[in-house]
Amino acid sequence: MPSAIVVRKIDGKPGQVYYPLEKVTVAAPSPKSDEVVIAIRAAALNHRDLFIRQHLYPGVSFGVPLLADGSGVVVSTGSDPAAKAWQGKRVVINPGSGWASDPYGPEDPAGYKILGGTKFNPVGTLAEYAVIAASEVEEAPAHLSDGEAAAVVLTGLTAWRAVFSKSGNAEPGRNILVTGIGGGVAIMALLLAHAAGVRVFVTSGSAEKLEKAKELGAAGGVNYKDKDWEKQLQALLPKDRPYLDAVVDGAGGDIVPKSTRLLKAGGVIVTYGMTVGPQIVYPMGTVLKNIDLKGSTMGSRKEFADMIKFVQEKQLRPVISRSVRGLDIEAIDGLFEDMKKGTQFGKLVVEVSSDGQASKL
Repeated sequence: MPSAIVVRKIDGKPGQVYYPLEKVTVAAPSPKSDEVVIAIRAAALNHRDLFIRQHLYPGVSFGVPLLADGSGVVVSTGSDPAAKAWQGKRVVINPGSGWASDPYGPEDPAGYKILGGTKFNPVGTLAEYAVIAASEVEEAPAHLSDGEAAAVVLTGLTAWRAVFSKSGNAEPGRNILVTGIGGGVAIMALLLAHAAGVRVFVTSGSAEKLEKAKELGAAGGVNYKDKDWEKQLQALLPKDRPYLDAVVDGAGGDIVPKSTRLLKAGGVIVTYGMTVGPQIVYPMGTVLKNIDLKGSTMGSRKEFADMIKFVQEKQLRPVISRSVRGLDIEAIDGLFEDMKKGTQFGKLVVEVSSDGQASKL
């Protein structure tokens, strides 16, 4: 029988509990007429998976496989021609459902349902197989390995919406600040924006991560632990455009008052997360400069397709910090420890199986 990794329930309060991983057997996949069965080759972690283990994420489930990032090969399909067309192809999975193309948000009244670890969606990618609607897959970019293909999924989608759909400044010659470089979304935002011709500046609490970001195309970077980091960044901006056009932020905290000094009038701050805390300070000075603060979460099915196409055209490669092989609980726990400590630069990947290694159906 196929295997999957889930969280096991133990007693504890949200934020204090840390649910252990458990390897379970699951039913053999049986697709509906419009579905495909994917033998998962690789899956990747996101911060939401850590939050699930800490019961800091809504709808935690103890029976749904973890993880939303996945790549694999279609090994069987339902009877519909649209499903059959995917037979044998290497694919990446759209990490959520309920959001087709509306630029403002999910069309489904029930909202966007992300894969992995919750009661809202029965599919997760930390498993040997996943059954998904044929309409929710894209062909994996040919230049990417299985691990790289999985690594580009959720972070690529989130970064694409933040940079292209929300900032309005993904254009050659514009200046965009990406904060907290080292995390998966921030690195993908850097890669995508740089490929679009943007001058990208970054912040990090690590000098080593700043240097790695420059190797990936960042025009410069500053350490956010320095109290005057915004002044340091001001000195790095080009003389012909001595201001930021947009900020793409995943930390929150004091990013608005700090970046207001750097942004042009009518600039944009896009926030996709608040790792520093659940609130952002929005002072009157920001209002007087007509600076927009925009929230951005995940993205639509259309944006997912657009992002994968762009990655293929530009031959972009996501950065993988570390990977492990197989559904090995001890090894996967090690990846979670990397995330808890914040030591990773890039994605943390589980190579679930290689060709021919998955359980036989």
